[in-house]
Amino acid sequence: MLLGVLYPFLLAVILSSAPLLQQSTGTLIVRVVGESGPIEHATVRTGATAAETNAAGEVELTATAGQVEIVIERFGYGSKRVAATVKSGAQSRIVVELEEEAVVNENVVVTATRTTQRVQDLPLRVEVIPQEEIDEKLSMTPGDVAMMLTETNGLRVQVTSPATGAANVRVQGLRGRYTQIFSDGLPLYGQAGSLNVLQIPPMDLAQVEVIKGVASALYGSAALGGVINLVSRRPKADQREREVLFNRTSEGGTDGALWLSDKLGPKWGYTFLGGAHFQQVQDVNDDGWSDVPSYQRALARPRIFWEDGTGRSVFMTVGAMFEDRDGGTIEGARAPDGSPFPQTLTTTAIDAGVVGRFAMGPSRVLTLRSSGLVTSHDQRFGESRERDRHHTWFGETALTGAASRHTWVIGGAFQQDGYSSQEFPAFDYGYVVPSLFVQDDYAPLTWLSASASGRVDFHNEFGTFFSPRVSLLVRPLPRWSARLSAGTGFYPPTPFLDEIDDVGLSRLTPLGDLEAERGRSASFDVSWRHESLELTGTLFRSRIDHALQVREDADAAGKPLSIVNAAGPGNTSGTELIARLHRGPLDLILTHMYLRATEPDPETGARRDLPLNPQHSAGIDLLWEIEGRARIGVEAFYTGRQPLDDSPYRTDSLRYWLFGLIGEYRAGPARIFVNAENLAGFRQTSHVPIVLPARAIDGAWLDDEWGPLTGVVVNAGVRLRF
Repeated sequence: MLLGVLYPFLLAVILSSAPLLQQSTGTLIVRVVGESGPIEHATVRTGATAAETNAAGEVELTATAGQVEIVIERFGYGSKRVAATVKSGAQSRIVVELEEEAVVNENVVVTATRTTQRVQDLPLRVEVIPQEEIDEKLSMTPGDVAMMLTETNGLRVQVTSPATGAANVRVQGLRGRYTQIFSDGLPLYGQAGSLNVLQIPPMDLAQVEVIKGVASALYGSAALGGVINLVSRRPKADQREREVLFNRTSEGGTDGALWLSDKLGPKWGYTFLGGAHFQQVQDVNDDGWSDVPSYQRALARPRIFWEDGTGRSVFMTVGAMFEDRDGGTIEGARAPDGSPFPQTLTTTAIDAGVVGRFAMGPSRVLTLRSSGLVTSHDQRFGESRERDRHHTWFGETALTGAASRHTWVIGGAFQQDGYSSQEFPAFDYGYVVPSLFVQDDYAPLTWLSASASGRVDFHNEFGTFFSPRVSLLVRPLPRWSARLSAGTGFYPPTPFLDEIDDVGLSRLTPLGDLEAERGRSASFDVSWRHESLELTGTLFRSRIDHALQVREDADAAGKPLSIVNAAGPGNTSGTELIARLHRGPLDLILTHMYLRATEPDPETGARRDLPLNPQHSAGIDLLWEIEGRARIGVEAFYTGRQPLDDSPYRTDSLRYWLFGLIGEYRAGPARIFVNAENLAGFRQTSHVPIVLPARAIDGAWLDDEWGPLTGVVVNAGVRLRF
């Protein structure tokens, strides 16, 4: 643990003590103007240094003497790259004129790729959910980010335990265990199970960054399927923020949240998120089993920010969360064998993290990250009780620099993931993984840029893994862009597969001699943008070798489940289509995904479709702003047929549509909202039971959840700023 905390600081000493070229510097004053005069808040970058223009449209930068490249960006204007000459020990000036342009999205700056750039300029495709969309989803599900993620094209929040509601996020059809969820680039949610997505409130989020496909070259083994980086809101320099939210649902749910933000002086600021969330158990179809588990959850997360205005900043966070969740048979009910079968889960999570950025001259930035997480579970699966603890310790140091048209990153990381069980210590593990990584972003031409990254992970049990990734961005015409990306990665074996979420470890044999899962993926996308319309099409393909699967053996007394490496590869391929229209008060998003995913059957070895992956899914999301005081949203989401795994009722699911309607009215500091989901009232249990006629070999009493278990759900609340 101590090594994990000190690692980034030890590596920082090594990096900063390395000999650096002594270069003379000068001062460059950049003045940014448009047709109507000076442009304020334009971002001016040279190398790894960036600053914003003042009210006069000017910014002063310190740069290496000689020829340098300046990049100027501003929302509502086209970005521009220009060359400038910096004189040693003297002051130089340059005037840059930007042209106004109609844009669909803001010039969002992405942090998940280590080199901070606009999303439009990244060779690696990153999808960004901006704060406007987060605010819309906040009115739908204030207690968690599940709704926001499941309505993002290419992502699917998949329920892994119908009794407790446990769920994870599948990216382009890959299993949810391959998806890494970060908070401000820190693994504050670890690899501690599938409830994370249901325990993260969205009220303090500024944006969400999504990288699809293998991203181990950036973040190691946990990012085999993709990365979701949750970026928190920062305190505003000229505004104190106070917000409180109260929400109530027709299904017996209650949410309360508090958000505070303020500056504590010219250099210090803070934010605070507190929440209390409650849900009453619901048995919608009167079968004696909970369709919505009850839970009581409380959380608190203060954050501290320090920035001195010279390129040095520190961000610190601490979080605590407690949840008590109850599902299974409701009070007085019995399973088909005549006995009650409660499924309960108590979770306690404590985490802390720090991120520091320090300018090391005019063209280098040193970044330090460190975090720790401890999560404890107390679970009951009918007659079986399981108590365990997960921990994750993480440290990382990275040095970013710029030279000519290159922006490079070099660094190292250390991560320790551990698990210990009171009842089943045979599954305990402690993985220690020091890593080295390098990245280079190269922009030789204004219409061409590339990114190459590589990472070496030294796993204490499974050996050394090299994970490369390359990406290319081409903009041959003003309205067109194309990206090509490919990478490889790995994932070490653990017992926490989707099937285990619902049944626990009591029927699982200890892990044998398993190979690490290996993955590779490639994607190609083309985008076209004109004024208020943007269209994007994507082709993707992934392959997972040595994938872990749960095999059932009815003749094995007491331990009928075992985890094995698949007999062949798991293949996933498909397409994504996204159309975005922003015209005045109207926002329209249309999406479609085609997905084909196959794997060997764990019992027979024959190829089969990966269960619970719809081949077709689509969405329509329309939002209309009314004179800045109200908004109305209409949405519809289609889910196609999904192959099912050993269901006694069907071989595949039904197709279905989900329709929603949201309305919001702003009255002074208050925002009053009403939201209705699943207006057509589709329920899985209206067509087939979810309770199995007899207990399955793996110990489960419930069939897979492939559709909603509740009908129409209405929630209403108020968000008050004071």
